[in-house]
Amino acid sequence: MKTLGYIAIEGVIGAGKTSLAKILAKRLDGHLVLEKHEENPFLADFYKDPVRFAFQTQMFFLLSRYRQQLDLQQRDLFHRVVVSDYIFQKDRIFASLTLDSREFTLYEKVANLLEREIVAPDLVIYLQANTKSLMRNIRKRGRPYEKNISEDYIRALVEAYNHFFFHYTETPLLVVNMEGLDFVHNPEQLENLIQQIMLPLGGMKYYNPLVEQGVKK
Repeated sequence: MKTLGYIAIEGVIGAGKTSLAKILAKRLDGHLVLEKHEENPFLADFYKDPVRFAFQTQMFFLLSRYRQQLDLQQRDLFHRVVVSDYIFQKDRIFASLTLDSREFTLYEKVANLLEREIVAPDLVIYLQANTKSLMRNIRKRGRPYEKNISEDYIRALVEAYNHFFFHYTETPLLVVNMEGLDFVHNPEQLENLIQQIMLPLGGMKYYNPLVEQGVKK
């Protein structure tokens, strides 16, 4: 396996992507790339009225992520690795759920053109969590623009993400079962997770911390 120069972390809203990205970037002396949700002027309105504001919200995210991804091609010579809290393809997952057929057709035409210039990560980490845990995390962090997120929407995202990564083959993939895992407050769990991330990986690997550590549910 080639040296990890670009690690991307994925998961449904509330899975812990940003927290892990920050930890990894600090540990690896890497360049951190985070999504800027708060800069999307349509996001809060979307959660209130998804039908009316879905297309504007999605197009803003698509173009914003595209600009960030282009910047990744200009690697920072002072950092050994880039760590991101998303992959560019995630945009299609959301678009497939929120846009109607005509909007999605137009969206795909734009996305297909932009994706030609996107650099693939060396490793993708998918933090897999259930709807109940995700809703609890979302409410706990209390972001104003997320207060109107519905459980049905998160459940649909969980299903869409699981389907996407079940068929994902573009890069090496580490799927992490987040049940019972708290890498932010549990140093031992964090170290075990980082060890898994740094192991040579080709194809897909599923990491279930509770099983591998012999912990009973």
